[in-house]
Amino acid sequence: MAIRNSLKGQFFQRSSVFGARFMSSSWFRSIEPAPKDPILGVTEAFLADQSPNKVNVGVGAYRNDDGKPVVLDCVREAERRIAGNQFMEYLPMGGSIKMVEESLKLAYGDNSEFIKDKRIAAVQALSGTGACRLFAAFQQRFHPNSQIYIPVPTWANHHNIWRDAGVPMKTFRYYHPESKGLDFEGLMDDIKNAPDGSFFLLHACAHNPTGVDPSEEQWREISSQIKAKGHFPFFDMAYQGFASGDPERDAKAIRIFLQDGHLLGLAQSYAKNMGLYGQRVGCLSLLCEDEKQAVAVKSQLQLISRPMYSNPPVHGALIVSTVLGDPELKKLWLNEVKGMADRIIGMRTTLRENLEKRNSPLPWQHITNQIGMFCYSGLTPEQVDLMTSKFHIYMTRNGRISMAGLNTGNVGYVAEAIHEVTKSS
Repeated sequence: MAIRNSLKGQFFQRSSVFGARFMSSSWFRSIEPAPKDPILGVTEAFLADQSPNKVNVGVGAYRNDDGKPVVLDCVREAERRIAGNQFMEYLPMGGSIKMVEESLKLAYGDNSEFIKDKRIAAVQALSGTGACRLFAAFQQRFHPNSQIYIPVPTWANHHNIWRDAGVPMKTFRYYHPESKGLDFEGLMDDIKNAPDGSFFLLHACAHNPTGVDPSEEQWREISSQIKAKGHFPFFDMAYQGFASGDPERDAKAIRIFLQDGHLLGLAQSYAKNMGLYGQRVGCLSLLCEDEKQAVAVKSQLQLISRPMYSNPPVHGALIVSTVLGDPELKKLWLNEVKGMADRIIGMRTTLRENLEKRNSPLPWQHITNQIGMFCYSGLTPEQVDLMTSKFHIYMTRNGRISMAGLNTGNVGYVAEAIHEVTKSS
């Protein structure tokens, strides 16, 4: 008994010493809290606000006219068809072959010669973010001395994606604050002056956060200048169909670059245009010189994805392939995505009309000139703060308004608040 008690005492003594030693040399003591994401911070503040008049125009997801999230009827029907009928085992590293095939037809055209010639290396990705991240890793691995030119401004996460992939970033002019439109002259000048063979990140449609897109003629000039300099264009297309209501029209920039003979990269997402935000369904594709090159590139994309996430999830891919692969469901989707786009366009018109009928001293035509979910309002950070503190209207401090957050019930109130904070400008 005495020996047992002695051993027990030694054990507890050693345990307490070990615990103290472990506590005194914490592995994580020097780690500081990460800065809050500006968009998520807006949502947190909105949820904590008790005002009955509060409005959130910072959210980056579609809402109907009642301010509610939407699940499309085509998605509901696709889920009904696949429920209990599909296996739940791993997809290949490249993802769902059917989903990828339908994605390529949507982006490159049903009768694309590049699809027929098997010149496109494509894999399923974790929505548009994952597609961009996978390409950034590919760029860093096979062009380690390259850099990416990113528009000013752009979606904030673009900077994080290429930075974490170890790719140096530079910027090119895009938005013109005075006109609240495209700085086309600055954009073309920066493309011309970039070192030959640079990588350029382009928004295919509904530029986030400004809603400012080049015209078709401007896209043709951009394509010509990029080709003359031997640059590589990488398109992020998060809003095909959701911008204008017509997927073909929204893919026009891609088609122009294809006609001009570019090799290019493309990130596609089904978060916005099918409402599959949480399913994380996307596609990364690279147009190559020939089929042999496409096979090699795809194999490398799969090799990069293997240690990242092994293979992509199956459920969202089944939804997309079912909707796009069935003529009846695809027709329903086209009607529904047009309905969403039309509601956004209608809110732009209503907001502008409400501001103009208040005899605002400022011009507001940029609201309807821009396109897509987001409007770059022109509000200053100080005016945004006043919108929040006085009117309980929440948005990011760059003045970006999510048009999906507006509806017939609140658009007049938001217009009145904007008028109040800008009338002395």
